[in-house]
Amino acid sequence: MKKTARLRELLNSKDILVMPGGFSPVVGIIAERVGYQCLYMSGFGTAAFKMGMPDIGLMTMSEALENAKNMARAVSIPLISDADTGYGNALNIKRTVAEFEAAGVAGIQIEDQVWPKRCGHMEGKELISAEEMVQKIKSACDAKEDKDFVIIARTDANTVLGFAEAIRRSNMYAQAGADVIFFESPLSLAELEKIPRLVQAPVMVNMSEGAKTPLLTNVELQELGYKIALWPSSTTWAAAKAIENVLTELLAKGTTAGSLENMIAFHEFNKLLRLEDYVGLAAKYK
Repeated sequence: MKKTARLRELLNSKDILVMPGGFSPVVGIIAERVGYQCLYMSGFGTAAFKMGMPDIGLMTMSEALENAKNMARAVSIPLISDADTGYGNALNIKRTVAEFEAAGVAGIQIEDQVWPKRCGHMEGKELISAEEMVQKIKSACDAKEDKDFVIIARTDANTVLGFAEAIRRSNMYAQAGADVIFFESPLSLAELEKIPRLVQAPVMVNMSEGAKTPLLTNVELQELGYKIALWPSSTTWAAAKAIENVLTELLAKGTTAGSLENMIAFHEFNKLLRLEDYVGLAAKYK
């Protein structure tokens, strides 16, 4: 089954789709191995680990696309990629969709911020008009060659223009053809409870630790009516903390011996990367 068709199947199921965010192919491989059915390429995590930069619109489409292509190739589960604002206007969106679709991605998320954008939980965001975003969504839908390729429309209006405007935009974007609505930065449990009832489309919610939105469990989110529970930055925070811990120990003690139980062993890591398969291929073509 094509990854796009598989993603559609997951979206049409009765269960919530729990989707971890990742920033590298290795994160994707691990996510698939432990049992996740879908993966998200985090723009925040990619900018951090690929560029060493914050998520404020400094990463170009080609840099994001390269990472998305490598992540999609490394796993057999569908990958949804953060595509920021789509990297331009309604015309640019056509190329964005074509490039990510050709890269093997099963869907993209685009947002209604101006460029350069900012992480949805940062201050100082600015938005394009709802009408311009509608045209970008229509362009994205027209551009896809695979009917199952998923377009997720994100609105950042809640923390800029207020809850009512964010709901209005969400329904405009759904009517324009978006498959899923990403309502960014609900600020309270009361807002989280209202959104799925007011938005006339499947809704994705962002659970980002330490950010603006209260953290709920996946079960709680399903009970509220959300279709996708996105945990976009958990692996980013965890990887950064693990790296800091082991390097601190190495500097202080001159060895990493005390951290071995927190590492994947050399041979296990090679197994994770399917080294034996590559060795077998190399032997086949000698």
